[in-house]
Amino acid sequence: MTEMISLEEARSLVLSHVEPLPTETVPLLDVVGRVSADALASDIDISPFAHSAMDGYALFAADIEQANEQDPVQLKVIAEVAAGDWYDGPVERGECVRIMTGAPIPEALDTVVKYEIVEPVEGDGKPGSIVSFSAPAKIGSNIREAGEEAKAVEAIVEAGEVISCAGIGFLAGCGITSVTTYERPRVAIISIGSELVDPTEVPTGGKIRNSNSYALAASVQAAGGVPDILPIVEDSEDALADAVKTAAATHDFVITSGGASNGDFDFIKPVVERLGELLMTTVNMRPGKAQTFGIVDGKPVFGLPGNPAAAYVGFEMIIRPALRKMQGYRYFERPRIKAKLSRDVKKNDPRRIFLRSTLYKNDEGEYIVAPAKNQSSGLFGVIQRSNCMAIMPEGLESRTAGSVVECVLLDVAEELSL
Repeated sequence: MTEMISLEEARSLVLSHVEPLPTETVPLLDVVGRVSADALASDIDISPFAHSAMDGYALFAADIEQANEQDPVQLKVIAEVAAGDWYDGPVERGECVRIMTGAPIPEALDTVVKYEIVEPVEGDGKPGSIVSFSAPAKIGSNIREAGEEAKAVEAIVEAGEVISCAGIGFLAGCGITSVTTYERPRVAIISIGSELVDPTEVPTGGKIRNSNSYALAASVQAAGGVPDILPIVEDSEDALADAVKTAAATHDFVITSGGASNGDFDFIKPVVERLGELLMTTVNMRPGKAQTFGIVDGKPVFGLPGNPAAAYVGFEMIIRPALRKMQGYRYFERPRIKAKLSRDVKKNDPRRIFLRSTLYKNDEGEYIVAPAKNQSSGLFGVIQRSNCMAIMPEGLESRTAGSVVECVLLDVAEELSL
């Protein structure tokens, strides 16, 4: 095992040790944001009939092809069709049908003219009236054809496609009320440290509240997983070993925070090595150099640093992609965009650095990235106020204001390609 590996190697290593979970069939509303494991097809054409796209009059386009302001064409209104109704009577040349949005187009009629540009000549525009048209209309105007959106038995959603909120409505219209998707990974979250207390307690005497577990649980949930915050584990190798072994037996993925470095009370590396196979210990990145990964009883175990920013960046860049793969997603990396630095950034660490930052557009429409002034790895508040991470590549090259750097967008779906 190489002592220090690149971020790309770390991500590939972790991804190579996870696979999509088994599938389950869930009610339609429960699949929003998740991946369809199968191709899905409608049981009917959508729409099953040609219908009007607006309120107006259905007619033969040829009847009004010579219509103009000076010489309008008059037609007789012989029927009215509302949404949900059907008119199958004859329509002769020189006649039209008043029609509502969504109503089926009477057979043979080929155009709908919207209500607002039609003038009543006799009557109120309803059946028995005479109405006037002062402009021609193209065949097919304001008509949504049968099968325009989907044909029966043809795939409307491909396997591996993420179902959006609009997709839920699409599937419902196609008669699909349940979908086969991949199970959500059950993720155990263990914070390590004798100094930690529950957030409900007021810390005293060198204690601090356990905030990492909650941030990681939220991150797991945002990634589609099911988080399970387990009890805090004291700084004891045996206690940690018991907690990890138990968690691996009942969960799909185990995440610990704290105890990932090389101090006297840092035990996650020896515990993973003792219980299973240790595959990774450090990654060439900052924050978050100390990243432990291994397999225990066939389950991935990832040890994040205890510093909040280090744990957050490690999760975003390495663990989140793994959780997405377990759910059948195709894309594993957040979108990136190039932007100009708002200020000089001095670099005195050769690792790849992720600066918590704010991305915005200036008056000229250029993307500007402003790194937070305080980049301490012990701060959550800075991340809360950031919408991206500006990347300082490996090496010692500092950057001046106006230099173009790459930025990882936070809270933007991986499916978005920029």
